Amino acid sequence: MSVFTFVCVDTSRAMSNLGHMNEVVAMESAGNYGASVAVHGTPVVNGLAYGPVIRPAPSPEFDIDAGAVVAEADREAEAKRFAAAATTVADRFTARASSSTGSSAEVLAATASLAKDRAWIGTANTLIADGTPAAAATVAAIDKIAEMFTKLGGLMAERVTDLKDIRDRVVAEILGLPEPGIPNPDEPSILCADDLAPADTAGLDPARVIALATRLGGPSSHTAIIARQLGIPCVVAIAELDRIPTGGTAFVDGERGVVGLDPDVEEVAAAVAKAREAAAAASAWKGPGQTSDGHRVLILANVADGPSARAAAEPGVLEGVGLFRTELAFLDRGDEPSVDEQTALYRAVIDAFDGDKVVIRTLDAGSDKPLKFVNHPDEANPAMGVRGNRIATPHPEIRIHQLDAIAAAAAAATAAPWVMAPMIATVAEAREFAALVRERGLVPGVMVEVPSAAVQADQILAEVDFVSVGTNDLTQYTMAADRMSPELAALTDPWQPAVLALIERVGAAGTAQDKPVGVCGEAAADPLLACVLVGLGVTSLSSAPAAAPAVGLKLGSVTLDQCRAAARAAVAADSAAGARDAARAVLG
Repeated sequence: MSVFTFVCVDTSRAMSNLGHMNEVVAMESAGNYGASVAVHGTPVVNGLAYGPVIRPAPSPEFDIDAGAVVAEADREAEAKRFAAAATTVADRFTARASSSTGSSAEVLAATASLAKDRAWIGTANTLIADGTPAAAATVAAIDKIAEMFTKLGGLMAERVTDLKDIRDRVVAEILGLPEPGIPNPDEPSILCADDLAPADTAGLDPARVIALATRLGGPSSHTAIIARQLGIPCVVAIAELDRIPTGGTAFVDGERGVVGLDPDVEEVAAAVAKAREAAAAASAWKGPGQTSDGHRVLILANVADGPSARAAAEPGVLEGVGLFRTELAFLDRGDEPSVDEQTALYRAVIDAFDGDKVVIRTLDAGSDKPLKFVNHPDEANPAMGVRGNRIATPHPEIRIHQLDAIAAAAAAATAAPWVMAPMIATVAEAREFAALVRERGLVPGVMVEVPSAAVQADQILAEVDFVSVGTNDLTQYTMAADRMSPELAALTDPWQPAVLALIERVGAAGTAQDKPVGVCGEAAADPLLACVLVGLGVTSLSSAPAAAPAVGLKLGSVTLDQCRAAARAAVAADSAAGARDAARAVLG
């Protein structure tokens, strides 16, 4: 029993940022640690954790009497009960967003906005006005919107989990039941679930929930993104996850994508002992980012606001910001934030890394992140619709105001910020954006997340000063696979050789023109893949700050020639798994 306690307490700390270090790779020879059951999914956050299995509390249950009708004299009071419950739930999301930082704040703010959405609230009010009880009206209204989102597919389909979470919380509030969500375990535990709502994932305590395993989700789902931010192992798209019972003892291997039941305690303890040594090496890494033969690679942070930027800067390890997501200023707003409001937000991030590289991405809204003050068109496929830079076509003032605010925030900065636009698909779009940025004395760049931008990387780089590859969307669009679909999780793996071949093309264009090529997608958090990206010509890697030490440590253990050899082998592979194996064979 004493060994079990040691493993549960120490594993999350020891393995949270290990990545693909040699000690972890050595674990593969141990198989599944003698587990009685082993199920497989898509690995998204490296590491090993071991402990008791918990699951989210069940949704509130109540009987919907199809024939129940609220008396006409009581309907106004019923509408007030509903309004109070819906407002309470939305306010809780907003409060949690305000007390969070980075990806967690962004995810919770988006959910708060969805909780206040007029579409489902209006439908519920109409039903209540016709006599439907408030709880039943909530279920009917949200299920109607959820069905529509499911048909739309893409990023909208992921919001179905969010909608159902909102539904359950509002119903619980109406009925006076406890708020549903993740239990707070007494000991470090493995959280297994069909899927996880943003409020649950963003609010996890990594000291108590030491690993995540879900039946649904994909490599770039919000569950995976926040797991990276927390630094806990995560495996998604596990079709047979139900074979791992609640209350059982299991391990999650976030490198191999395995969850095993009742492993041999001594084998797991031995693996943890090796992991602790590697974790100590990772935590001691202080930069700068470079290969063992001195080739420099900037190791940067993804942030969403001033607090997350200050937290990333505090250790003094990271060399700047590679992706500042500016959506937080716009989500859950009934009107466009003023230039002064935006300026204050941008200045807080610039000040946290004053003098260092700070890359600011202009508003990436639309699709799953609609703006309340913009009339977004109804689109059959919003992931490929009016989103990102394309919002500037019907609403040019939004982009102009944002660029003005960035310029004002940069006025007192030691170094000019770098500014990039999302969803750039043509050379003309890059040229237009670059002109607007240069007019304000800033450094222009664009995101490469549309395959056409990768194919025309040489021409686009001739118009801008840098590019940054968004591997999440680039993978989705290259493979024609919804990145939120668990059935297609293998296709949306950034290790897909076709995706790597496009990044190779971008890297070659950057090298030829001596212009920086960054990666700010989730692929930059994978230490092994980071080495491959450097071999493809990438000059900076930006990820959740928790992932940076493992990436920097791994890079420092290999040469540039090894990175290039691993890159060639990975691009030549015929599958994502084959690309991983080929890279490991070169890099160890």
